[in-house]
Amino acid sequence: MAFSLALIVIFGLLADYAFRKMKLPGLVGMLIVGILVGPYVLGLMRPEMMKVSADFRKIALIVILLRAGFELHRDTLFKVGRPALLMSAIPAILEIVGVVLVAPRWLHISYLDAAILGSILGAVSPAVVVPLMIDFMERGRGAKKGIPTLILAASSIDDVFVIVIFSIFLGMYTQGKVNVWAKLAEIPISIVLGIIAGAIPGYFLYKFFTKYDWRPPKRTLVVMGVAILLTWLEDESKKFGIHFASLLGVMTIGFIILDKAEPVAHVISQKLKKLWVFAELLLFVLVGAEVNVHVAWKAGLVGAAVIGVGLIFRSVGTYLCLLGTNLDWRERLFCVVAYIPKATVQAAIGAVPLEAGVQSGELILAVAVLSILLTAPLGAIGIMLLGERILDYGEEKSVYRFKELREKLGLPHVGERVRSKRYNTVWKIIEERETWSRENSRLVPVIYLRFWREDTAKDPGTGRTMDYRYTPKSPPFDAHWEILYDW
Repeated sequence: MAFSLALIVIFGLLADYAFRKMKLPGLVGMLIVGILVGPYVLGLMRPEMMKVSADFRKIALIVILLRAGFELHRDTLFKVGRPALLMSAIPAILEIVGVVLVAPRWLHISYLDAAILGSILGAVSPAVVVPLMIDFMERGRGAKKGIPTLILAASSIDDVFVIVIFSIFLGMYTQGKVNVWAKLAEIPISIVLGIIAGAIPGYFLYKFFTKYDWRPPKRTLVVMGVAILLTWLEDESKKFGIHFASLLGVMTIGFIILDKAEPVAHVISQKLKKLWVFAELLLFVLVGAEVNVHVAWKAGLVGAAVIGVGLIFRSVGTYLCLLGTNLDWRERLFCVVAYIPKATVQAAIGAVPLEAGVQSGELILAVAVLSILLTAPLGAIGIMLLGERILDYGEEKSVYRFKELREKLGLPHVGERVRSKRYNTVWKIIEERETWSRENSRLVPVIYLRFWREDTAKDPGTGRTMDYRYTPKSPPFDAHWEILYDW
């Protein structure tokens, strides 16, 4: 396994660098590396790594979904509520309809088999979409109308909806009769239970972190542990017939902490951002390694045509969901493209029909794999290129300009400890304040930090403190200070 991890890190980083130099998403390079070193091409990936691939991919997905939760502000989420709900179901339904209309004739399969195929193809990939949306959010792109938040929220529910629809069609094939209405009722129940399952630990974590002054790395590890436990509970609850959307719950944990204690949330989010560097490599290289190009080849041009028809129907559905919103046609086009990539769900359930004895199972798997090869890289490239050209930079007083300033200067957050390089003294950040200042007729963000000398008193605020003002013209924080990341 150590050799496989070395392959993932070295070749994944090289591919990421090469594709970014070409102004393309680095994740596309990682997917290609995974395909090449995977068991179906060069066979360099060890079998023991492939056995635990699903667990590694789930943990990596948890990291990015937690980051997504820590970016979801309540006011922005409420602003995009109606179109997000529509986009969580209508595009997938229309894509399934499109596949059912053409697949029986073109692929010579039954209508039920076509419906199973359509439900596999109907899911958007959070693994591809979420990191790109978070990147836009961190840079303030599309902030004015909340477009990245809209896509984040919709895609997280889209997977829940599609997997339930898939289970209905598969149940019809394997069991003959399925209580469709009972299955459909699982969708809102799973969503609500998922939100509750994330909100409860999210609230207790907020109370815990505000009561006990833990170092940022400890907080991040606790949040990660709780999120992983939540996904384990989902698997265990299925044995008792209880279904809840654990990945939606993972996002809710971040949302609750952000809503209740924004400084704490920002600190955890920054640590998750560092952890994502490795998690991203694991996720996309291992997703690529799951792709069997030989199976995809069997689907051929006809399989690609079926995928294309499904995407046309899906795109029409996405566009219809955005009618009546304040988005212009270019922004709606961006949302359409952002809803194209497929990878995570297709890699997870593409082989299930074959294992369940579905007559066209092998062909369904081939088309599912082909959909990953076609839509994941093209969708990611489309999202990045269109996003840079279409998404606005938000209002002049956008909160994302403070994030840009913080990133540029490398500023710490409340709760972090820092060391003065000149005097070798240790201080703690006990307060931060964001405001605006007018300089040369332009509004610029300003961040005030209050430092407390740890060895001058037992309680923060009772000993020696000092304030610093940081603007876009200030020198980097590490020019005079070092952030201490100990426990």
